[in-house]
Amino acid sequence: MSLQDITARIAKAESAAGRAIGSVKLIAVSKVQPNERVQAVLDQGHRCFGENRVQEAAGKWPGFTAQFPDVDLHLIGPLQTNKARQAMELFSTIHSVDRPKLAKTLARLAQEVGSCPDLFIQVNTGEEEQKAGILPADADTFIAECRDLDLPVQGLMCIPPVDEEPALHFALLAKIAERNGLRDLSMGMSGDFEKAIALGATHVRVGSAIFGERVKPQE
Repeated sequence: MSLQDITARIAKAESAAGRAIGSVKLIAVSKVQPNERVQAVLDQGHRCFGENRVQEAAGKWPGFTAQFPDVDLHLIGPLQTNKARQAMELFSTIHSVDRPKLAKTLARLAQEVGSCPDLFIQVNTGEEEQKAGILPADADTFIAECRDLDLPVQGLMCIPPVDEEPALHFALLAKIAERNGLRDLSMGMSGDFEKAIALGATHVRVGSAIFGERVKPQE
């Protein structure tokens, strides 16, 4: 698979869903990918990337952004409150706002620095104990709390359980977003992004289908 293959499949899915071509943002998930693979995708003109860990992004991206200042970097993994300030400096968008403590920390830092990345609230649609995210039953209240803190909540994000039909979770996320007046949906990965686009995804997160299998870091 290649970047061109993925973008062609996204365009086909957009067309099939009756949506404008180019309306879905492709986040190329570059976590645990060697720099030469990232460089190759940058050289093809792609600029939107996703990282899971603040520390890894801090070590990887300053050199790239010096070369490509128009890079649009998204945090798609969990965020510890003690890394929030660094995340706000590195990323244009954070997809993993998942608890009141983190929301309050981001709001305080936003007041201090005078700006804030775009934010997505992560919803644990599968109600999995081991997974981050606000529970669906608590989502409306948490969205309201974030708005009361003047946080720039743009949309919702989910990661469906691996052993369940993802379309059910995409539909649930879309329903929560609609009733709360949120326009953006970060959902869909390498194996299911076409289903996500059919159900309203505005951001899809694709890694291995673009870069190849992840390279485990050296011990």
